[in-house]
Amino acid sequence: MKKFKDILVLVGVIGIVLLMIVPIPTLLLDFLLIINISIALMILLVAMNTREALQFNIFPAMLLITTLFRLALNVSTTKLILGQAEAGDVVATFGSWVSQGEPVVGFVVFLILVVVQFIVITKGSERVAEVAARFTLDAMPGKQMSIDADLNAGLINEQQARERRTKIEKEADFYGAMDGASKFVKGDAIASIILLLINLIGGFIIGMSIHGMPFGEALSTYSILTIGDGLVSQIPALLISTASGLIVTRASSEGNLADDITGQLFSYPKLIYIVAGTIGMLGLFTPIGPWTTLPFAGLLIFAGRRMQKNINLRQIQQEIQEEEQQIEEVRSPESVINLLQVDPIEFEFGYGLIPLADTGQGGDLLDRIIMIRRQCALEMGLVVPVIRIRDNIQLKPNEYVIKIKGNVVGGGELLLNHYLAMSPGMDDESISGIETQEPAFGLPALWIDESTKDRAELSGYTVVDPPSVVATHLTELIKKHAHELLGRQETKSLIDNLKENYAVLVDELIPSLLSVGEVQKVLAKLLREKISIRDMVTIFETLADYASYTKDPDVLTEYVRQSLSRQITQQYTQQGETMRVITVGPTLEKKIAESVQQSDQGSYLALDPVSTQSLFQKLSEQINRLLQSGQQPIVLTSPTIRMYLRQVIERSMQDIPVLSYSELEPNVEIQSVGVVNI
Repeated sequence: MKKFKDILVLVGVIGIVLLMIVPIPTLLLDFLLIINISIALMILLVAMNTREALQFNIFPAMLLITTLFRLALNVSTTKLILGQAEAGDVVATFGSWVSQGEPVVGFVVFLILVVVQFIVITKGSERVAEVAARFTLDAMPGKQMSIDADLNAGLINEQQARERRTKIEKEADFYGAMDGASKFVKGDAIASIILLLINLIGGFIIGMSIHGMPFGEALSTYSILTIGDGLVSQIPALLISTASGLIVTRASSEGNLADDITGQLFSYPKLIYIVAGTIGMLGLFTPIGPWTTLPFAGLLIFAGRRMQKNINLRQIQQEIQEEEQQIEEVRSPESVINLLQVDPIEFEFGYGLIPLADTGQGGDLLDRIIMIRRQCALEMGLVVPVIRIRDNIQLKPNEYVIKIKGNVVGGGELLLNHYLAMSPGMDDESISGIETQEPAFGLPALWIDESTKDRAELSGYTVVDPPSVVATHLTELIKKHAHELLGRQETKSLIDNLKENYAVLVDELIPSLLSVGEVQKVLAKLLREKISIRDMVTIFETLADYASYTKDPDVLTEYVRQSLSRQITQQYTQQGETMRVITVGPTLEKKIAESVQQSDQGSYLALDPVSTQSLFQKLSEQINRLLQSGQQPIVLTSPTIRMYLRQVIERSMQDIPVLSYSELEPNVEIQSVGVVNI
């Protein structure tokens, strides 16, 4: 069967060429002309029913074959017109039927068809094909990279990637072929005009000189035959030109042309009512008359009502289907998977605090959260995940809670019509309000009303509005739990961002020296002690220098902290100020150094309980003394025991910074205000 098809196509193409040479009878010519019209109509219908251009990728070749076939028929009809003054029933019927005895009318119709095909459709299709070919070629590298990225990410397999690459190549070949094939139709239109002049002028001369026809008879005969021949060739050419335009302008869709037209053009019943009203007014207020316009306007209104009814019915059916699908999903065992998703950060509040998040009521919480994420990026070098905001009817009306990975880490209560006033140290008895506690730092405070606000500010109170209270609390909790928000995926994003400008540095460190998980551990340890990781270049340079000697994240973190000495110094002291610290005595340093134990997982501190209790007691005394004097407690020790001392005190004194001498700049002045010894 396949061989028969191949032979049939070959014979057909050879037969088209022979039509230009071998004389054929008029009966066969009529049959071939009908075939030509049928093929053109079939191509147009196929073009209208394709969803994308590649479904009809044989079209450029078909364009060449049909153009050649049409020209061969033109040559055959020209031979018959000039030689026998006839070209079959099809040509004669088209000529006499269209012209209606007036050759000028037939010529005008022919010229209109040529102009429409040549200037409007063919020219436009040619331009669209040219631009599409150019854009397709320009977009090929990006599409190939996208396919490679999806393949590397595991979103598609090798077979799917191969199919996508093949489709991209076929698209480029198709639009390139269409750009050239559209020239065939353009040349065919020019050839039709030339053949028209040949048939008319040549036939008129041959009819009078050879066939002995009178002037009037020759003019009438050859005019009708010429018009018929031109129309018989131009109508299929117009159909194929239209199909060409449809193919190159067809975007990828899930339906054919009819589905898209009815689904998109007639999906707005209100606009149909406007059209109906406009048509009706044309009949009422213009000489057109109501009998011409009002029936059509009524038909449009009827169609609009039917469409609106169908749209409402489809919406109801869609809602019912979605509800059934949701019920089915809940019943299915796979629905439990959706419940496993845990948001990194959640902010839940009672219904009384809804105005905080409702922009319609003046709430600016969403804008403040955007600023919090920007602030954390600048100060901590951390890209804070999206914060999920939702109301919770289980909470008190004025209560809110903040969750990290599904666990509550903080909360409080707000009074929206009040301000939070914190005392400067000396309470003013004239300032009265509702006693409370500032949620971020645990300071005693008062909720005061609008009338007391100005007097409290004059008395030195720090007065903030409820949105600022929430924003401050949320910011502090994010900083406190920043190490929990930085996972491997977030670390990979930071590494990719660094790689855009420092590809050599990243390639040297990852994955040959350290994995993403090991880098994440170092960054998390820095964030745990509120050390910014924004200077990723210095961090990676240090890791690249020392990762070949050790993989212990604790040791690598100490090296990174020493490299960030300028940043750490500026974090805890201002330029020219003296840093007041609590130093660790020599006996305590010796005790800690002797208690360090080595294991396969690294080193750890095994301090006995009595010494640990004594350390906590004496360190607490020094810290409380500094806090009462309004100073920030800072513990300073030698580099060798810093991380072990931090391990001991971080459980109960997490906010107390522990620094080593190597983490401070040489020019900073240090003053010891206390010594801890055991």
